[in-house]
Amino acid sequence: MNALLQGDHAAAPTSFQSLIVALTLAYLFGQMMAWVYVYTHSGVSYSRSFVVSLIVLPVLVSLVLIVMSNNLITAFGLIAVFAVVRFRNVLRDTLDTCYVLAVIILGTACGTQKFSSAIVGAIAVAGLFVFLWMTASGTRHRFDLILNLRWTRPASELSAVGQLLNRHSLRVHVANQHFGKGAEAANLSYRVLLRDPSRAAELLSELAELPGVDRVSSVQAADESEI
Repeated sequence: MNALLQGDHAAAPTSFQSLIVALTLAYLFGQMMAWVYVYTHSGVSYSRSFVVSLIVLPVLVSLVLIVMSNNLITAFGLIAVFAVVRFRNVLRDTLDTCYVLAVIILGTACGTQKFSSAIVGAIAVAGLFVFLWMTASGTRHRFDLILNLRWTRPASELSAVGQLLNRHSLRVHVANQHFGKGAEAANLSYRVLLRDPSRAAELLSELAELPGVDRVSSVQAADESEI
């Protein structure tokens, strides 16, 4: 117990103040980069797991550098352990990789007698994982419904549908439009972010009663995640 209370016993003991500042700054920088990624990502392969990893990895890297503290032997030891994990196991989830790195770093901290770093780092990283899980950090919710309808009136009169959707929605995105030849009906698909999700049935009812709408159906839009 005295060993735990007296701090690190490595060649270069770590300052508690420096440890806390380093982990806090790493977390803040990770948050900054993660939210930049969330708001600027425009592809179809958005991954919440990757966003969380962007937040956690700087904290882990900061902790591993504190553990090494200019010790060349420790650095080579960490490289050897990381090589074993990389070539002996295939991790398909970036968040799983973060957990593996976390336990490796904490084990290294204990093995190099940096007990204070291990205790503070374990509490910080575990708390970070739990916090990100409880707050669903990185989850992106853009739309509530995917509406599919068949339009039998001329395409020039589609503004009636747009006015109805805008009255019920904060955001409307035209996902797909397919117009037939001549007088054939058009198949339309919209992504909708509702002003009040509890009134989705009211929107569907009004669309069904709108002249020109032959058929309307909806699908609950799931949060954008890995594809």
